[in-house]
Amino acid sequence: MTTRGDTLHAPGALQGTDPGQPPTRLPLVVHVLALGTFLMGTTEFVVAGLLPEIAGDVQISVAQAGLLITVFAVGMIVGAPLMAMLTLRLPRRLTLILALAVFAAGHVIVAVGSSFSLLLAARFLTALATGAFWAVANVVAARAAGPASSSRALGVVGAGAMLANVVGVPLGAFAGQVMGWRGPFWALAALGAAAMVLIARHVPHDEASHAAVSIRSELSALRSGRMWLVLAACATTTGGVLSTYSYISPLLTDRAGLASGLVPLVLAGFGVGALAGFLVGGRLGDHRPHTTTIAAAATTTILLLALCLLSRSAAPTIILVALLGLFGLGANPVLISLGVRFAGQAPTLGSALTVSAFNLGTAVGSWFAGLALESPLRATGPAAVGAAIAALTLIPTIAIALTQRRRSAVVMPDPVPDTSAL
Repeated sequence: MTTRGDTLHAPGALQGTDPGQPPTRLPLVVHVLALGTFLMGTTEFVVAGLLPEIAGDVQISVAQAGLLITVFAVGMIVGAPLMAMLTLRLPRRLTLILALAVFAAGHVIVAVGSSFSLLLAARFLTALATGAFWAVANVVAARAAGPASSSRALGVVGAGAMLANVVGVPLGAFAGQVMGWRGPFWALAALGAAAMVLIARHVPHDEASHAAVSIRSELSALRSGRMWLVLAACATTTGGVLSTYSYISPLLTDRAGLASGLVPLVLAGFGVGALAGFLVGGRLGDHRPHTTTIAAAATTTILLLALCLLSRSAAPTIILVALLGLFGLGANPVLISLGVRFAGQAPTLGSALTVSAFNLGTAVGSWFAGLALESPLRATGPAAVGAAIAALTLIPTIAIALTQRRRSAVVMPDPVPDTSAL
């Protein structure tokens, strides 16, 4: 019988290639899944650019409208592992299609809804679908690419979300200004429906791989110490970067002296850096995963400390923000790949837990950063908090590397004695 873990690591399961040799080109399905994460990333952050319009239309304050972002984050934290367990016995292709169907329906509800409570419920529902899609998409992409290119494939899938920050969110905000804030939600609903067709066409059937799946085997991932180290690294690496990014505007305008109209360009620079970081980090992670995660954490800490010290000058600040996107999120696809690997026979739950950890780190880090913004540190407070959180990433990443080295030394076979002279 075959379990989810077995199908993930089946050599050349979808390509018929040697798993030790990375393919020159990733399977098309990886790029189709990246399109899905592009939609997920766009819907997660597009609300930030539409808050005043939403608040005015629904007759609430902008602060209350901000709950649409908060409830989505909570839905992602809870939804990824919950939906991974609820869809345990479903074929992955069906899970992806159903997630996109719920995604599209949630956006239609937001587009036609007039009650703020209904909007919150629809956003939470959409977040559940997003968590389910992301968790399963990571596993499907890793399986399609094979063990030798799993980090690279996950980098491409994650790059879809990073591209959302560069293209999707700005376009959504612009469309909201032209068409009204409901227009982007109609567009996302239509794109979600179109993505269902692509998923149905390009993601292979895998019904047979679910015959022996059980909740007990999935929960076995929770017994892995290395899995918990990966989750800790996921939370701190993202928490350190996005706690700073969430409050980057006051740093750019109040301290660096940039005009508010230039802030979107700086944020676009961060998005381009993050997109490149996912792609480069994914490639490096296939060959040197532990070096990549440790180097990214150390470099991110240095960049955030430099941001605290040099933020009175506009030019260095702009460069540092772009580099923060490049290095700060570059280790994420490697961490997802390690999470899926260390989960053993529960790759979907492992992937889902990394998604939850990323969002939990963002939520907690942003909360501490908000407190720091009101402290005597003022605009540099979030960057100082981010540097402290990013430095903590070195603990689990170094521990993972040391643990892996010890395990490799233990399983290394003794040299075979030469008996030819006997």
